[in-house]
Amino acid sequence: MQYLVTGKEMKLLDRNTSQHFHVPEPVLMEQAAMVFVRQLFLIQTERRLCRRVLIVCGSGNNGADGLAIARLLMQQGLSVMVLCAGEAAGMGMSESYSLQKKICGAYGISLLNEAPDMDGFDLIVDAIFGIGLSRGVNGALAEVISAMNRADAWRVAVDISSGISADTGEVLGTAFRADDTVTFSFGKAGQYLWPGNEYSGRVHVLAMGITEHSFLEERPKLAVLTESDLSRLPVRSAHSNKGTYGRLLVAAGSVGMAGAACLCAQAAYRMGTGLVEVLTPEENRGILQTAVPEAVLTVYGREGPGEETVALSVSRADAVVAGPGIGTSPGARRLLKAVLSRSAVPTVVDADGLNILSGEPEWLKRLPASCIVTPHLGEMARLTGETVEALQRSFLASAAAFANRYGAVCVLKDFRTTVAVSGGLQYLNLTGNDGMATAGSGDVLSGIIGGLLAQGAGAEDAAALGVFIHGAAGDTAAAKTGRRSLMARDLLDGLKDYRPKE
Repeated sequence: MQYLVTGKEMKLLDRNTSQHFHVPEPVLMEQAAMVFVRQLFLIQTERRLCRRVLIVCGSGNNGADGLAIARLLMQQGLSVMVLCAGEAAGMGMSESYSLQKKICGAYGISLLNEAPDMDGFDLIVDAIFGIGLSRGVNGALAEVISAMNRADAWRVAVDISSGISADTGEVLGTAFRADDTVTFSFGKAGQYLWPGNEYSGRVHVLAMGITEHSFLEERPKLAVLTESDLSRLPVRSAHSNKGTYGRLLVAAGSVGMAGAACLCAQAAYRMGTGLVEVLTPEENRGILQTAVPEAVLTVYGREGPGEETVALSVSRADAVVAGPGIGTSPGARRLLKAVLSRSAVPTVVDADGLNILSGEPEWLKRLPASCIVTPHLGEMARLTGETVEALQRSFLASAAAFANRYGAVCVLKDFRTTVAVSGGLQYLNLTGNDGMATAGSGDVLSGIIGGLLAQGAGAEDAAALGVFIHGAAGDTAAAKTGRRSLMARDLLDGLKDYRPKE
């Protein structure tokens, strides 16, 4: 697991490192400049050879980093110029900036107050604004950034692209479009959230002396999983049977929507679930018996299942998935109400289940314990009454607020998916690709999460690991099919073929 930080959290880590561990700010700045230059030379081999470099500096600590980088690049034999854009725009100067500028002047590095022709450089380094930016970028600095973006050069940002919110990824007026971003110690949340990710290019997170020791008693609230976290998956044993790995009830499908039930059930089996029971309309029997012969079926007529039927199926289950493809008819509403009122086991509510909940706000207040909801932004908008645009602007905060309000684990799906746990850690998923933006992908995710719950995983682990594995399966499948050709059924093969790195 790796942490992502906000601007405020990173500033606290800086302060803790200097005050608690007595590492002076100039030492940290020098280490940051050194790792930046080292990484620059590692990745420039993928691009044209850089000889002429322009570093555009603000007059705060990010600009001071840029000046230190200028000195080190000059000492490596490159032709370096520094545009002191912050000073020219009337920004106040930090002590570190003043010191680094004095050092650069002593070495004879060209310090410019007016922007040169930027097409004359092989590399442009952005060191204008750092992680503390909270206001819009306009005026002369916005013009400079626009000129940097138009230049036919390799563009690299120091720590974060100027104009991007470190917390939300919002573009604050105008932002630098980096090909690569070299960020220090921990990734910044805004570099991975839309639209900040589009301005960050490839993000390289480099150690430079600020470590988890500097958390002291206050750890960041956002993390990403890595393959090492798959050790948290439910353990399998040679001495076992299908009962060992749980029974999942999938209440899914309606007339004409059998595919949702099929994909969900197949995904649960691919995750190692011992037995999957599908509660679905009679019309889906033949399709399910053909597509998922391993599943146990309980079917019902057009009027919907009786409450006794639902109660019996729920009583046999170790976990439940309710909602994929059930529609929003009165019968579907009775089905969901019966599941939610009867379930005493971990329950996933997805798709049409969420659409029904959006019209029954009182049901949200009585969700089963260990409940996981998996809305995409449109479903979340219906659940909360907010617009999709507002949810995108406050993506992480919206998921966390929902989880805290209803005591559920909220899996909010978008370009990046976040998993928010009531009163706990929040996860941002970095696996997956745009090929997964296709019908049925969410049904596969519900089956993965439900299968992990049935095998005994806690709601937090099932949701976070399930989202990670779902994305990894999508990446594995896309390597074979290509992203454009990817279909939800290919994710099932991706689950089969995915082999975590040792």
